[in-house]
Amino acid sequence: MRGEQTEHMCNGKGFIAALDQSGGSTPKALRLYGVPENAYSNEDEMFALVHQMRERIVTSPAFSGDRILAAILFEKTMDGEFDGVPAADFLWERKHIIPFLKVDKGLQPEADGVQLMKPIPGLDELLERALAKHIFGTKMRSVIKSANPAGVRAIVDQQVAIGRQISAAGLVPILEPEIDITAPDKSACERLLLDELGRHLAGEPFDTPIMFKLTLPEVDDFYVPVIEHPAVLRVVALSGGYSRDEANARLARNHGLIASFSRALTEGLHSTQPPEEFDAALDASVRSIYEASIT
Repeated sequence: MRGEQTEHMCNGKGFIAALDQSGGSTPKALRLYGVPENAYSNEDEMFALVHQMRERIVTSPAFSGDRILAAILFEKTMDGEFDGVPAADFLWERKHIIPFLKVDKGLQPEADGVQLMKPIPGLDELLERALAKHIFGTKMRSVIKSANPAGVRAIVDQQVAIGRQISAAGLVPILEPEIDITAPDKSACERLLLDELGRHLAGEPFDTPIMFKLTLPEVDDFYVPVIEHPAVLRVVALSGGYSRDEANARLARNHGLIASFSRALTEGLHSTQPPEEFDAALDASVRSIYEASIT
């Protein structure tokens, strides 16, 4: 199965659906979906509501493996079910969509122009559980706020170190050193990041192929050296706060780069929509992101 999934991720056409909103981003995701914060009174109720939203998305006929290569899940989602089937198994067996798992625990306070990841206690045990639940790979996010060489190096060093731990466990890591789209020196951040990625890619290889999730760049095709590197399975892009139209337009100009959108994917979906309207809105979103991803 893993060999088939690796080949599919390497050569398949489509994009990654990011369904991994965590505690910090879930209230906004629910609010945009039409569920106000007074609709739940604690974290368990909040996550139950977002799981209902995710289940509605993944069980829709518009959400299928002919246009969606993979989906990134939150830990609670991995431990849950879609339509009575364990979440990862539902994605692969019913939809032919590869399951990934978000493993980071959020961000540290900003220092040197970046936000490193918080420590990830129990990571080895989480990776073991993920493998048992048929997860293919992982994703973890940190953020670059300004073009500070020491900060950018620290971000990439941390991503690579934890990525090696994940790869050694047999999972494919997606390293996500996001660049804030509001950074006043975004282009300079991108140049520093590309240099740091190149430095690590020229070093010791990982135990598995690796992937990167990067902010859509200011210069089209800027990340081609990463996309074409033999150790890299795929490079995907986050929408980063751009509208879906803007994110798609930028993505389409970057050849070989595919989407891994979260908010841009669910833009226009609402809890009150009847099934036909919901499925049509999701289909339009999936179609537009797919078309931007196959350039």
